[in-house]
Formats: sequence, structure tokens, C-alpha cells
Amino acid sequence: MSAAAYADIVDLLAIVPEGDEAAVEAIRAREATLTKPRGSLGKLEELVEFLGRWQGTSEPTLENPMVAIFAGNHGVTEQGVSAFPREVTAQMVANFTNGGAAISQICALHELNLRVFELALQLPTGDITRAPAMDDKMCAATIAYGMEAIAGKPDLLCLGEMGIGNTTVAAAVFAALFGGKGADWVGRGTGIDDMGLSRKVAAVDNALTFHADHLEDPLEVLARVGGREIAAMLGALVAARHQHIPVIIDGFVATAAAAVAYAVNPAAIDHCLFAHVSAESAHARALKAMDKKALLDLDLRLGEGSGAAMGAVLVKTALHLHNNMATFTEAAVSDKAQ
Repeated sequence: MSAAAYADIVDLLAIVPEGDEAAVEAIRAREATLTKPRGSLGKLEELVEFLGRWQGTSEPTLENPMVAIFAGNHGVTEQGVSAFPREVTAQMVANFTNGGAAISQICALHELNLRVFELALQLPTGDITRAPAMDDKMCAATIAYGMEAIAGKPDLLCLGEMGIGNTTVAAAVFAALFGGKGADWVGRGTGIDDMGLSRKVAAVDNALTFHADHLEDPLEVLARVGGREIAAMLGALVAARHQHIPVIIDGFVATAAAAVAYAVNPAAIDHCLFAHVSAESAHARALKAMDKKALLDLDLRLGEGSGAAMGAVLVKTALHLHNNMATFTEAAVSDKAQ
């Protein structure tokens, strides 16, 4: 590994801003005055605290929530690991921007800003069973590119992805970081049959064997067996932390980006909320490995930021309640007996 290529990234992951606990206390103080039994909105109250802690204010906002989808293609599809051809990645990117995809409709309905970032779709990454996905220079540059996703200054960032073959590389990333074999981390992804599943397991196992001497460092794991969209999502979540932007992570593949950050410094993803448990069974295993709990369990396995967007809907609801419910005094309602 070229340590110099990742030096700035390691520094950004190692030294991260803390959350604002004074803001959290102020939010809790207001919650205590609202016309409801204290704590009765449960996790919705915690979501407002999440926003305030990582935005660094007792009056958090959701004026510019953004769903960022990163799209990349993968050489490992040559191993027959997906039910769909690689061309579908670019076709779905067009569908996102034309408003025809699930994520497009969720964002339109709930007023979430949708941004799609294409990552050299015409140039798939290396087939991880026989070559590195990326060299160190490309990987570092892609992480840096992902950092630019917050240029529009969102006040909440939802991370999603699109890429035929990317559940295979995500499984390889998890196996390299947390241990186990392909069978422990591989699922059916876009709906492959039993033979396809066997090829997918074999692809991960072959990749782990081929790169066995180069999987000690989390960023080298990313370069060797990951993908451009995972690298870019890592960059986005790192930049968000340093710009005081809370992050909602989507499903199996997006969680792989958070896992790389976690492996460098577990505290580096404290500003991230995991939106849902994917129907890809190994997603729950990945969350457990990082001691994280997801907000929702809806049997989603679509990707494209759909679960993260649904998480944002709950966060918007929580903040609206916090800001607009009446206090006991305003509503002339008696508080609980003292």
C-alpha cells in the first residue's frame, strides 16, 4: 500500500469533531415542555437529538436534506455474480434523473434533494478475483471526489448507491474487515439463482485468497476488493463529519463504506445513523460487528438510497413535531402532578 496516498484521509478519520452535548441537553429541555408524557415519542425524540448533536445546534434544521447516490461498475460481474448485465447501472442512473425510480419518487414526495454521481461507468473496476479493484492513487482520488458531494451544504446527508455487482464487492469488504468466508457474507442481491449464488460465494473466496497479503489495512481492503461507489461514499461521510452534517446510511453496500471508516476509527461513524436492516441477511451481521442498530426493518433490498430516504422521512417528522407541538403552557394543559 502507498501510505502517502491515504495520509490525509487517515488524518481526517483519526481526528474527528465531537458532537455537541450542550445542544442535546437544550433539545431535551424543550422536549420536556411539550404536550405529551416525557419520552413518549421514543426514538423520534432521539432523532432530533441526533440532528442537534451533529449539526452542533439546539435548533437543528432540515432545509436542505440530500440523498446522494454514487454509481459505479465492477469487473467482477465477469464472474456471473449478478442477475442483470452491467449496462443496467447507467440505465438506472438515467431512470433516477428522469424521475422513474423508487428513490426519485420518495425524494419528490418528501422534498429531499436527490443528487446522482456517476463514477466512470464506462470503466469498470478490476475483477477482484484476479486484480485489485483500484490502485491506491485511484482509490484515494475517488474518496476525495466523494468529499465534494457536500459542496451544496446539505444539513442532512443520506448515502446510497447503484452498481451491478456491488453486493459482491461489499461482501468481500465485510469479510476482509470482519472475518469469515464468502458464504458468511454473500446474499442473492438482485435475485440470482442457486448457481449464481455459488458463483458469487466463489468470487468472494477467490478474491480473499488472491489479495490475502494485502488486506491488513482497511483502506487497502477498499482499494483491493471494494468499488468506486464505496470509496466515494466513504469520502462523503468523512467530509460530512468535519462539516457538522449528520449522515444516514442506506443498506448493505452503503454500510460497507461506513465499515471501512469504522475499521480505521470506530468513533469516525458516530455521526451516522443506519436507516434499516437490509433483506440481505449479512447486513445484520455487519451492523452487529460494529455494535450498531438500525432504525427500520422493512425487508428492503433495493439500494439506491431508498432506505436512507425513508429514514430521512422519519427524521423530518421528528423535527417537525419538536418544533411545532405546543408546550403545556401554550396549550393551557396541566403538566404531570409534581
